[in-house]
Amino acid sequence: MAFLKNFIAMKSKNKIKLITHNGSFHADDIFAAATLSLMLEVEGQDFEVVRTRDEEEIKNAEYVFDVGGVHDPETNRFDHHQLGGAGKHANGIELASFGLVWKKFGAELCGSKAVAELIENKLVSPIDAADNAVELVDFKNEVKPYFIQNAFRAFRPSWKLASEETLLLGFLQCVKMAKDILANEIELGRDGAEAQEAINACYENTKDKKIIVFDRKYPWEEQIFKYSEPLFVIFPRPSGGLWGAEAVPAELYTFQRRKSFPEKWAGLRDLELQKITGVEDAVFCHRGRYMVVAGSKEGAIALANKALAESSK
Repeated sequence: MAFLKNFIAMKSKNKIKLITHNGSFHADDIFAAATLSLMLEVEGQDFEVVRTRDEEEIKNAEYVFDVGGVHDPETNRFDHHQLGGAGKHANGIELASFGLVWKKFGAELCGSKAVAELIENKLVSPIDAADNAVELVDFKNEVKPYFIQNAFRAFRPSWKLASEETLLLGFLQCVKMAKDILANEIELGRDGAEAQEAINACYENTKDKKIIVFDRKYPWEEQIFKYSEPLFVIFPRPSGGLWGAEAVPAELYTFQRRKSFPEKWAGLRDLELQKITGVEDAVFCHRGRYMVVAGSKEGAIALANKALAESSK
């Protein structure tokens, strides 16, 4: 809890004020606070987060988000609750406070407009959608996904414990979590942009594009999905000296595959898999038939080729 004590230390007139509303908190104001906090930390600025609806404090603050009824990026006012809202993302989703802050500072924080756009689509737009009551998911089961919004709600005090102090503590815990998420997403975005070049080069340099072989385990799904030919990708696993082969998704963010591994391989390991495939270093086939593992690159390629041959019989 030491970080919380630092966060809510005695206020100083010299600190930059980041003001948002008090009371309940949501993912958009949490991530807006996280974005501004990361930016100011990079700049070496001394700041504090203040949760209030006091008009005088709001008027004199350097940054105001999700409160105040004003959208004016020139003066760092980032509210979206006023009549008419505050604009939309390129995908048509209305901007909330996270999106407004990101629109001004995202590229600067990421060091790249391209990386900022990746994170906008992956993280910012979904957060803004939820705050603006835009449904992104059709629920098909009584068991529902557990979203980041659900995790943040777990840090709100119960009705028995709710007070300005406990709400502030919960909010700041969530901001810390959001900062870690955002910092990691920025790093992943930077590395992902570099990986796209390597993935494209592997694709272009492959003659039979049904099987694409990588020299590293790149985040390949979205990039390879853009090409229609690949059915399997081959890559070294991060540890153990093993190699994997995975089936390319038929649709992104689903378990459907363009071509699954043979049904008779499902769940087999070691000798059983080696016997049925004829690949001496075959190690494992997932029972979902989307992944196999071998002891070598050659073994993984052989398993993918055998899967193609099986499907052509």
